[in-house]
Amino acid sequence: MTDGMIPLRFNPADYQPQGNSPYFRMPVGFGPFPGPRQIPHPGKRDPSQSRRTVASVSYRSDLEAIRKLLPTCFDPDPAATVTVEVQQLENLDWLAGRGYSTLGVKFPATCTTDAGLIRGDFLAILWENLADPIISGREELGFAKLWCEIDQTVSSTSQKKYCGHWMGHHFFEMELTDLSEATQTTAAPKPLFHYKYFPKTGHPGVADAAYAIMTPVQNPSLVVDRRLSGKGSFRFTKSSWEELPTLFHIVNALAELPIKEFLSATLVSSHGAKDFSDQTILQTTSHHQFPENFIYANQT
Repeated sequence: MTDGMIPLRFNPADYQPQGNSPYFRMPVGFGPFPGPRQIPHPGKRDPSQSRRTVASVSYRSDLEAIRKLLPTCFDPDPAATVTVEVQQLENLDWLAGRGYSTLGVKFPATCTTDAGLIRGDFLAILWENLADPIISGREELGFAKLWCEIDQTVSSTSQKKYCGHWMGHHFFEMELTDLSEATQTTAAPKPLFHYKYFPKTGHPGVADAAYAIMTPVQNPSLVVDRRLSGKGSFRFTKSSWEELPTLFHIVNALAELPIKEFLSATLVSSHGAKDFSDQTILQTTSHHQFPENFIYANQT
């Protein structure tokens, strides 16, 4: 190794990354890491054939309760809405035709950047049931991803049920009923906000990386095949440290968000995806301050 460069134990011709350099992740000694943005067989890349089904339920909550969950460079939208989504992803090119599921929670928000105000949705948490996208999404993109099991327990023409659980403990359930063809027009898509935070080894409370990130709206491969609407509800179950040793603080904070009114429920089927190589760091002068003992405030 010279000049801090990582030795390349691979054939550069096998990789066609979007940028000028290949993507590395640990363990680095084996060369560039295959993933969504780096498929070692370029002829296998075809995001247009991926399939996605998104079940979502939105509700009106409390503005100040949402604000407490946002880094300081973000402000919640005055409408104080929360959207919970379960995605089922299939036939992904980077997984050689396999797929996985996700469970996410997001809030409409604005981000004050050095260039001005941007409106979007802040993704507070995204659980996934496969390690590979969790690792690549956290390290390369800055998504707040964690692991849990995600199951679809009921599936009929007019009804869908989903649950989330961790090592046998069920902490989430969602139901959509009375589903039928949607007649209302959909709102224009918005950018997705994230806050990337990586701790510095050996220095508790000090960050190696801490900044706001945006996923741009553009997705030229996306084609919506069907959109259903109906009624929806969900529940996060307050849990103890013994039940969810590493997730209880997140689940309990979500369970405590007031539900003032359920607003909408949709089931959208589509195909086509992007690899998120357009992920963008937002230049902000505000940095998130973490309150003392925040993690353990609601342990019991």
